[in-house]
Parts: sequence; C-alpha cells; structure tokens
Amino acid sequence: MAATEGVDRPLLTPGYLQRREYQLELAAAALRTHTLVCLPTGLGKTAVSLLVTAQRLHDAGGRALLLAPTKPLVQQHADFYREALSVPDEEVVVFTGEVRPDDRAALWERARVVVATPQVVENDLVGNRISLREVTHLTFDECHRATGDYAYCYIAERYHEDAADPLVTGMSASPGGDEEEILTVCENLGLREVEVMTEADSDVSDYTHETDIEWEHVELPEEVIEIRDALNEVIADRLERLKRLGVTNSTRPDVSQRDLNEIRGKLQRMINDDDGDGYKGMSAHAEIMKLRRAVELVETQSVESLRRYFERQRNAARSSGASKAAQRFVSEPRVREAMRRAEAYDDLHPKFRRARILLAQTLGIEGGERVIVFTESRDTAETLTEFFSNHFETHKFVGQGDKEGSDGMTQKQQQETLDAFRRGEFQVLVSTSVAEEGLDVPEVDLVLFYEPVPKGIRAIQRKGRTGRQSEGKVHVLLAEDTRDEAYFWISRREEKRMREELRALKGVASEVNRELGQGSLGDFADGEEAGGGADAPDAGAGAPTAHGESEETARANGGADGDTGTDGDGQPGLDAFAADEPADEGSGGGDREERADEGVVATAEGDADAGTVEIVADQRELDATIARDLSTRDGITTRLETLAVGDYVLSDRVVVERKSVSDFLDTLVGGDRSLFEQVKEATRHYSRPVVVVEGEDLYGARNVHPNAIRGALASLAVDFGASVLRTEGERDTADLLEVIARREQEEDDREVRVHGEKAAKTLAEQQQYVVSAIADIGPVTARALLEHFGSVEAVMTATEEELLDVKGVGEVTAERIREVVGSDYA
Repeated sequence: MAATEGVDRPLLTPGYLQRREYQLELAAAALRTHTLVCLPTGLGKTAVSLLVTAQRLHDAGGRALLLAPTKPLVQQHADFYREALSVPDEEVVVFTGEVRPDDRAALWERARVVVATPQVVENDLVGNRISLREVTHLTFDECHRATGDYAYCYIAERYHEDAADPLVTGMSASPGGDEEEILTVCENLGLREVEVMTEADSDVSDYTHETDIEWEHVELPEEVIEIRDALNEVIADRLERLKRLGVTNSTRPDVSQRDLNEIRGKLQRMINDDDGDGYKGMSAHAEIMKLRRAVELVETQSVESLRRYFERQRNAARSSGASKAAQRFVSEPRVREAMRRAEAYDDLHPKFRRARILLAQTLGIEGGERVIVFTESRDTAETLTEFFSNHFETHKFVGQGDKEGSDGMTQKQQQETLDAFRRGEFQVLVSTSVAEEGLDVPEVDLVLFYEPVPKGIRAIQRKGRTGRQSEGKVHVLLAEDTRDEAYFWISRREEKRMREELRALKGVASEVNRELGQGSLGDFADGEEAGGGADAPDAGAGAPTAHGESEETARANGGADGDTGTDGDGQPGLDAFAADEPADEGSGGGDREERADEGVVATAEGDADAGTVEIVADQRELDATIARDLSTRDGITTRLETLAVGDYVLSDRVVVERKSVSDFLDTLVGGDRSLFEQVKEATRHYSRPVVVVEGEDLYGARNVHPNAIRGALASLAVDFGASVLRTEGERDTADLLEVIARREQEEDDREVRVHGEKAAKTLAEQQQYVVSAIADIGPVTARALLEHFGSVEAVMTATEEELLDVKGVGEVTAERIREVVGSDYA
C-alpha cells in the first residue's frame, strides 16, 4: 500500500486523510459501541474520531458534538473538521465562551458538527438552551479529565439520558495512572470498551521514532541555598509551634503535602471543639504553605520568580482584609532577610545556563529548527522568554487568564503564535501546561522540561511533542537535593505503572470489557448498546476486544460474517473502512431533516413541558454544582440568566441569595460586596427574599466573634425581612431550592418572573426591561442598545446594519431583533 494513499469514505474530503490501518481499525471498533481510544500523542486520535463522525452522520443523521478542554484545541479541531469533511464550512461551528449564549442556541439548530469547550455545553444544558437528543456521535477529547466534578461527567450523563441514538468516543494518550483510574473514566463517560494501541504495534510503529530522554542534574549555588535555608528555618519554627499543639511530631521542613493535609484536619477538629488554639495553629499552617511555595520557587524555578512572589505577598499583606498569616509572613525577620538576599542576587539560576546550552546545541550545532520549553510557572515562562530572546527567536505560550503582574494570551494570540511556530518564524516556544494536551504543536527537535512534573499523564503529554516523524530528544532539568528529584521519581513510577496498566488492559481486554459492560452504562441508559437499541448485542457477552485479538475472537464478538462489512447490529465494522469503498450516499443523509423534526430543542424562552417547575439561576452560580444538579431532576427545568438581583429565582416573589459560610463571614470583615446591600436590593424587587448560608461550622470556621455572626443574622431577618436558612452543602441547597420552588409553583400556582413586582421601576429600568425582552437579549445588551440609540423607539426602528454597530450584538442577535420587531403578528 502506498504511504500517500487517501481514505475515500462518505462525507470525507476525497484524498485528504492519509490511510493508516490502525486508525481505520480503531474507528471500526468505536463505531460498534461506546469506546475509549488510547493512542500515543501525535498519531491521529482526532482522525479516528473524524472517521466515526463522518460514518455516523451519513448513517444516522443528526449532528455530532466534539468536546475539547481548551479554546485553542477547539479551534484546531474545528479547522481540521472543516477541511476533512465534505460539508459546508458553516455547518461546522465553534462553541466557546466568546460566542453569546443566544447566538449559540441559534447556531446549534443549523449545525451539523459542533466543536466546543465542555464548560460552554454544560452551561447551555443547565440553561436549557440546547438539547442532546439529535446528537448521534459525542467525542470527549483528552477524556482522562472525566473525573470528579469536571463538566465531561455531567455532559456524559445527560447525553446517555437524552440522546435518541447515542454513541460516545473517548480519546486520550494517557487515560489514567492505573486500571482503577481508567475504569473510573470509562464509568463516568459510559464507555463500554477500551481500545489500546502503542508504539509497539506493527501498524503504529511505522509512524513513530525513538525519543531519547535524558535527565540532567544541576547544582544550586551557595547564595540560592542560603535563601532556601533561611525560609526552611521559618518552616521548622512554625512546625515546632504545631508540634506543641499536638498535631504533628515532625519539624522537618520537607514535610509532605499529605502530612500537612492531616495537620490541617486535626486543627479543624480543634476548632470544631471550640479550642481557641486551633485558630492559632491554622494561621501557622497558612504561613507554612506560603513558605513552601517560596522554597519551591527558589529551588526549582529562579530567584526572579521568587522576587515576583515576594512582591505579590507584600501587596496582599497591605490590602484591606489581609489575613494575619499573610502579614506575619512578610514581617518575619528571616523572611525579610531572604527577600533582601533575593533582591541582591544578580546571577542566573543554573538551569538557565544549562537550558541555553541545550538550545544552542540543538538549534546551532545539530541544525535543529524548533524547540519547546515547558515550565510550571508563568513567571518562569516570561523570564525564560526574555532570557532566550537574547540568543534565539523566542515566544511565550501561556493561558488566557490574567494573573497579577502577567497578562494572559487571547485565543487569537495563542493561535497566531502556534501558526507562526509551525511556519518556522521563530525557533523556541516557552510554554506553561496549556500546550501539553492535544494541541497540534509542530514536530520539534527538542522538548525541554525546565522541571519534572509529578504526574505521569502530563509527562507523557509533554514528551509526545517530539519523536513523531523523526527521532526526537527530551531533556529534563533537575535541581539536586530539591523536590525536583522527588517529582522525578514520582513521575517515573507513575508513567511506568500507566504503561504497564495499558499493556495489561490490552492483554486482558475481554475481561475488562466484560467488567465495563456489567456496570458502567447501566447507570445511564438501562444497558442499551450504542446505535442498536434493544436489539443490540450485550456488551458483556460479545464486546469486541482490543487490537491484537485473533480473527476468530473478533468474528465471534463482532457477530458478523467476514465479508458483510457490518457487525451484528448493522453498524459498519472494520471491513467498511478496510474495503475503502464509498457507501451508498442516499442511505443516510435523507433522514436528517426527518429526525430534526422529531426532537425539541429547549431554549431560554421556556419550551419546558407543562407541569414542570422552573428555576432561574444566575450565570455566575455555575461554579457550584447546584444548577447542574437541579437540571438532572425529574420535573425541574433550569434556566440561566445574568441576574441583577439574587442567585436563584423560584417564583414571582421568592429570590434566593446564596452564601457559603466563608463568603458570609467575609462580608462581616470587609468583603468587596456587602451582603446587606444585596439583600436590600432583593427586597426592592421581591416580597419573599431568602438568604441561604451554606456549609458547616458557621461559628468556628473563622476567627469572628459568635455575637457578630448572630447580629448579622438578626439584622437580615429583622431589619430586611429576609428568611435566613442554613444548609449543609451544595446538594442540601439544591434540595431546599427544589422544595421551595415546588411549593411556590405547584401548590400556590405562582409564576417565575425574574424582574419581580414589588418595587416600581424607574423610567430607565422600564426602558431596559422592554428592550431586554426582545429576543431574550438580556439586560447588558439592552443597556448597550439604549446607550447607542438613545431611546426605545430608535432601537425598534434600527436596521440590521445599524444594530451590528453596537458592541455585543452579532449577526444572529441583530437578525432576531429585526424578526421580532418587524414581523407581522400571527
């Protein structure tokens, strides 16, 4: 077979995708059932998902959804799909936080492929703006993130519940550190089968090359050791205080994080028992955490990074409401001496010199073209970029969030930087962890770890940036006698265990698949197999095994004769790809419109079924799991808005202001936003305001006098007329909100009205209310429109072109405004 032979299948751009047998085989397996695809970085996991997506769109219609954890990765996937799929570019749409929610609802309706960040899709599901019913293929890229409260887990649960014909593909080069972690990912995503291929597989080895990994030890200079030792003395002193409290037996500065967590737990129990020493101990513990970070920076990063950290701590200690731990940290004489020495130190960390030598060898002597340098610290990334720029063309690559003293990069800047690196416009890319996962970073000659990472998954992701098309090198810098060495050994052990677990999974795939089939998907879809409904074969009894099984085993599990091109439930098997003959174009495309008519996409206008209870949540509450929890409950419809008043609206008279115990106590010691002002505003608009104080140990969590807390609670109830209710946690809060909402809407037959009716609105508020009601554009855009045009009448008579001149108004919104305002009333 010629290496340049292309794949010719329905809905694929002819000849665009290079034919690789391992990709075709993985795609065939993923078409049969919900599958975890494990493939080394750089070998085309996205191409596997593309093959499955194209076949599903052709055979089952509907739309496909691909989720990726970062905006640059989303844009990269979208560009690839637009080029590789023979569908109009406008039918492949991108969903990120930069696309307005109302615009996303409209785009979803006409999209065939949606590529999105999980947080955006989670928000749209909680806000009832989109429906997963017609999604026939859902891909989770970098699916090893599907643990805990990460959005992948919620989306998978909703997809298996809501989709008419679901099929899930998870993709990762490193799905977990052991079998238990991998099975957890599978269970959280409802995956039935694991397909593993490594560089050792014959089909894959043709596309990989050896990567030479070298670990380089560097010795810290005496001046740096003196700064570290001064900080360690303070750590030992604070541990001595904790030892006197009986919460630790050790005063060694290299105490582990696990031991520190145990100490914190003991201190918390002292506080719960009204032991005042617990507060003193907790403050000392907070100092230790700050000191450990300072030690880590000076040991493993640079003195410049330490100087920046000290400056931030000084600024924090001067701010209003600063903790005593922060103030003691910067006033401690030995810490001040360490600060002085750091300011006076004018030499480079030895890692800087060694890194420069390695870059010179790779780019100069060896004639290399590109190098990636990874570091954990943004401070270090910026310092290295400045340092390398004196010798090489260098650019940084960091995340989008702004941090104190450091601006993030916009999505556009990130993409432009990667494109320029790919074109060879500069030689060195200095990146934080944002470039580890999945990004199509160009093949490089050297990957330099400025420090080892204590996680095997991340090490594998980073190493995957080299050695794809030619031999590559990986160098890891370790500062001797520091936590670098501990992280090195942790990472090596975990990476070795992970590879062993993957090989073990590969060798016992049938057993693992049976275990997955017994428990994972049953929680989601009553045991129905993907694509086959009730007639599909049982995954536990007949699931296909991992790559490498015998032909007899594959045929028995596939349930199909070798020359049929399908498996037992009518889904294309390996032969459908291997034969590489286009399927009948008329067999699947025709029912896409038919299927679209069957599903109902709920939007913010409230397409909820009659009899359901509606709860409106503020967009900013999505950091908690409450709205997400409520959205999965029977008979509950959630809607998201940017609320001017409160966090949850439960009826025309009940609004809820939610405060965690920590947030509530912050308001008593000078927080940025007063709880009393918020409740006062709530009473203007709603006759039954409720304040929920969420969490345990209200009187012991902070060093606030109990009478001050009681006084605040009394004021809320007596002075403001608010009902103050306590809950144990987010689940308890969700239960409470459901009970109140059902009482209001089912028993008292009250409606949900976001604006409330108690207080008369000012003229400006009434104008904003009228405009915000048009096409659900919301209060922010309403104010922008009124400020731009000057009156409600001018907004109503504006043309679509004039509307587009207003900040925040896109084509979809402008079109909807004109449709609502200008259409005849039917």
